[in-house]
Amino acid sequence: MNKPKKLPEQSQSQPGKQHKMNPEPEIIRDDYKGSEKLKNKVALITGGDSGIGRSVAVHFAREGADVAIVYLTENEDAKKTKELVENEGQVCFIIKADLKKRNDCKQVINNCLDKFEKLNILVNNAAVQFPKDSIKDISMDDFDDTFKTNIYPYFHLAKLSLEHLNPGDCIINTSSVTAYRGSGHLVDYASTKGAITSFTRSLAKQLAEDNIRVNGVAPGPIWTPLIPATFDDVSDFGQDTPLGRAGQPSEVAPAYVFLASKDASYITGQLIHVNGGEIIGA
Repeated sequence: MNKPKKLPEQSQSQPGKQHKMNPEPEIIRDDYKGSEKLKNKVALITGGDSGIGRSVAVHFAREGADVAIVYLTENEDAKKTKELVENEGQVCFIIKADLKKRNDCKQVINNCLDKFEKLNILVNNAAVQFPKDSIKDISMDDFDDTFKTNIYPYFHLAKLSLEHLNPGDCIINTSSVTAYRGSGHLVDYASTKGAITSFTRSLAKQLAEDNIRVNGVAPGPIWTPLIPATFDDVSDFGQDTPLGRAGQPSEVAPAYVFLASKDASYITGQLIHVNGGEIIGA
């Protein structure tokens, strides 16, 4: 077995910028062929400027959906996502917002509806993390930011979208492998991801009678801007997985396509684990 190639040393501050990464993540495979699985659908994707969110936006576009993406401050990355979506022949509406603020969440939904007049797929994806080796070193400010970014907007946006979602529409939440196996240096982040998993399963039961499906994806180590923006050393990132490497956003986004499409019409309250082969409890 070939020894995994180490990633180059690099460092950024949060929020990370994809265009500064080396190498840049793969967003969609050249040989990925869309088949109109999401034709005439409108999707709202948080954290859609880069990483997994950008990949989901481009995959959805190749499947025929128009998308609205939400981002914090990464103007250049957001414009690039818009360009990539438009290259697929679809409309991309970019919305700059701070989802920690409840009013911004409300405005995001309103802006999306003003633009497209409907909403079919909500993808809650935006997240932050502040790695610390000891709980003693986790500041309350970082703790608050992590929860207010990683789980509060998921709740607010889901609640606000419900009066606009119809039977057959869906919500997809981004959890993490850390919600299942824990993480000694991401205690607060892993806690939010555990909350997202429980939120997904509980909301799915609540909305099942309305035929609105709620599912999630629990990625393992994926090469996104969050990684060089939060870890001092990325050279061995992902090499402890059975597949021996970090995953690419292009390897995660098809799971979102599946969950958003009619192929998953009998699936709700479930999490898909895209983690390089780590076997964990369901």
